[in-house]
Amino acid sequence: MTLRPMMRNDRASAMLGMVVEHDAPGESRVSMTVRDDMLNGFAITHGGLVFTLADTAFAIACNEDERVTVAGGADITFLKSTTAGQTLTATAARRARSGRTGLYDIRVTDETGDLVAEVRGRSITTDRRPPAMPPGPFDELRDLHRGRDLRHDRITRPRARRRALHHGGVSMTMTVPSRPDLSASVDPTGIPLASLRALQLERLKWTVRHAYENVALYRRKFDEAGVHPDDIRSLDDIRLLPFTTKADLRETYPFGMFAVPMPDVRRIHASSGTTGRPTVVGYTAGDLDRWADLVARSLSAAGIGPGDRVHNAYGYGLFTGGLGAHAGIERLGATVIPMSGGQTARQAQLIQDFAPDAILCTPSYLLTIADALEAAGVDPRSTSLRVAVLGAEPWTNEMRREIERRLDLTAVDIYGLSEVMGPGVASESALTKDGPHIWEDHFLPETIDGDTGEPVADGELGELVFTSLTKEAFPVIRYRTRDLTRLQPGTAFPSMRRIEKITGRNDDMIILRGVNLFPTQIEEIVLGIETLTPHFVLELRREGRMDAMTVRIERHPALEREVCEAAGAVLQQRIKVHIGTSVDVRVEEPGSLPRSEGKYKRVYDLR
Repeated sequence: MTLRPMMRNDRASAMLGMVVEHDAPGESRVSMTVRDDMLNGFAITHGGLVFTLADTAFAIACNEDERVTVAGGADITFLKSTTAGQTLTATAARRARSGRTGLYDIRVTDETGDLVAEVRGRSITTDRRPPAMPPGPFDELRDLHRGRDLRHDRITRPRARRRALHHGGVSMTMTVPSRPDLSASVDPTGIPLASLRALQLERLKWTVRHAYENVALYRRKFDEAGVHPDDIRSLDDIRLLPFTTKADLRETYPFGMFAVPMPDVRRIHASSGTTGRPTVVGYTAGDLDRWADLVARSLSAAGIGPGDRVHNAYGYGLFTGGLGAHAGIERLGATVIPMSGGQTARQAQLIQDFAPDAILCTPSYLLTIADALEAAGVDPRSTSLRVAVLGAEPWTNEMRREIERRLDLTAVDIYGLSEVMGPGVASESALTKDGPHIWEDHFLPETIDGDTGEPVADGELGELVFTSLTKEAFPVIRYRTRDLTRLQPGTAFPSMRRIEKITGRNDDMIILRGVNLFPTQIEEIVLGIETLTPHFVLELRREGRMDAMTVRIERHPALEREVCEAAGAVLQQRIKVHIGTSVDVRVEEPGSLPRSEGKYKRVYDLR
């Protein structure tokens, strides 16, 4: 949509006397002289009219192609009031753009050049066009490719396809049911809640039928529970469905959970299998495309934009972190530095040499990199890093503060697990830093009582459960993550619920002489004592008939041992007071404990 048709149809801007002074891709400048009828009862220009001026400049800067771009949200700060006779000028410039979403800075100044207001706006590009704008030639081809009936603007329902799968020498028949448009873009900042719930229900019905018709384990479990896909008529009906556990995934090793023929699988990932058979997951081309979109969405929420350099220190290989993050960085339009994990001294050197804007890794490994920088004589606060997107292990807000203090950056949480997709299931906004928002257009979350399996209300602590809504190769129905958290209302993305930082896992819980505790509780106490380092491990042992635990923690290299021993005694006392159990604390020499090069192993069970 070009400037002229937009301004010709914009009666509000014409009525206010706005004049377009500059119009170029991604930028504009619009002015307006304040009249008497624009003042409020205190003879000051109405703030709403100042915002309207900014919004017009914003709309012109956004709309540089044939798609319609509208405001998806804005934050405005008023710095100065104005009155009649003054000329206000709004200047809009694109700050970052990713896919359908853009970020813009708009400045409103008076004729003296003083700043009247600052606006940070978020734009959404939509495929809806005004009546005067017929679809272009490529739009029609794209819509037909997605199965859209252009005459009625609705998704058509082609008949289900049946395909032959040859697995293990046995010919099987797979049914791929009719499905909604799984790739339909959703704006997380502006989708109405009712629209989101309707989309979830449509996608849930397809997922349940897809899993039932194409995965033998799901068909068996559904039949045993006496439930059929036709029974899913509302989102609440998900409670009729049985849970999926990691044991189910191991029972069907390697490819028994795949819901598409193997020729349609484009990538396979797997867990490490340290506690048994690895869990194997697969992705179609469409799955990989959506995964990249969601990681890009997550990185954008963290404040990373096109053109930024991103140091990716997640491990590459069967682990989903490295390649999942890599694709999202590229999809965002940023530059990926594919370092992977390990080689910590080289990581530190490349951060100095390549000057990345952001880093992706586990939080414990970022502290290890900070140690390596200091060992090389470099102040970690002096690097180019301004954002850290951290995940793959539980970490506390105390560790966030420690990381931000040591490296002078913004640290945000990204959440994911390979059984559900990988990184990018949920992500935190750098603006709020109040827990990861779940991308609910692709994943339906629940929280349950870990013992009974009964649902718990939003806001109450429970085990997190996920149902995928758009996965083709590896749909998951009510997958028990074992992660403990609370579902909270959305903030940065109001329609999408968020989770509290993961406090622990059902299967990470330590029962010590009748007291339940998690390693993150110890971490929180450790990081509250400034004279201690964050490098510690927990050792469990048997003393006679009783279990005992020792916290082994490194002393601070810049402090005398006596000072650190005293801090260890404080740690021991605080654990007793806050957790309710007695432990031993042993202060170790700097560098004596193992360092993380990925997920940090905190607990060593020697019983």
